[in-house]
Amino acid sequence: MSDILKGRAAVITGANQGLGEAIATAYVLAGADVFLCARDDLKLAEVQTRLKGLAASGQRVEAMRADVSKREDVARLASAALKLFPQIHILVNNAGVYGPKGRIEEIDWDEWVQAIEINLLGSILTARAFLPHFRAQRYGKIVQLSGGGATAPLPYISAYAASKAAIVRFMETLAEEVKEDGVDINSIAPGALNTRLLDEVLEAGMEKVGRGFYEKALKQKEEGGAGLEKGSALTVFLGSSLSDGITGKLISAVWDPWEQFPQYLQDLKQSDIYTLRRIVPKDRGLTWGS
Repeated sequence: MSDILKGRAAVITGANQGLGEAIATAYVLAGADVFLCARDDLKLAEVQTRLKGLAASGQRVEAMRADVSKREDVARLASAALKLFPQIHILVNNAGVYGPKGRIEEIDWDEWVQAIEINLLGSILTARAFLPHFRAQRYGKIVQLSGGGATAPLPYISAYAASKAAIVRFMETLAEEVKEDGVDINSIAPGALNTRLLDEVLEAGMEKVGRGFYEKALKQKEEGGAGLEKGSALTVFLGSSLSDGITGKLISAVWDPWEQFPQYLQDLKQSDIYTLRRIVPKDRGLTWGS
């Protein structure tokens, strides 16, 4: 997908490591101008320098430190980005944390709340900051990183699970709010990745995250996980014109045939495919309760 994002500008949060860095790299290689942010300014500066080395002549790689859970930081981020770029086309909400691990009655409450502030409120704040610009230009893309916490219970990692389920439903709701404004909003599940979040689970140990999740994480570490490429490629697709009109979906980078979505645009628009919904007995072949 070389140059598929040429002429577009993107703001990418949490861009200093892991999947965020991989997405930023994919965006630069796809021709986009990028504005990166993260909380660790040293790592962010290193990534910016590396990406400038990959950028084509005239292609811009800008960066600034920002904590998306803080309103003042998000306001500064939006102001700086809109001063540097006359048009922002894409917002990638990647910044996120696992939060505390353990039983809900035993974990540190302030850490639990902080995870909600970063994963949920931080994503809402950044979307809120750029929406007026997207509405005014009658075009925009918001790509929200989700994960397994949105679609299945995650015992002992409750802040992460709750925040990811909530942010997906928020993005589905926001997609409805802006559907007449030319703004496409989608969440993605990038797959089981071997990043610092996985290392956090292994460091926490079986006692805090539970035997099942710990053993699954250990197996993933040994086998390599899904890799960062698929999630990055899906994020590029959703930032491009190829995905115009696809909105309000939760898409798996690994399991869903997203490369073929343009040919099924009407099916996607007219159904609740790839959305969070309640399961009733008839969905499982049962006759009671319906």
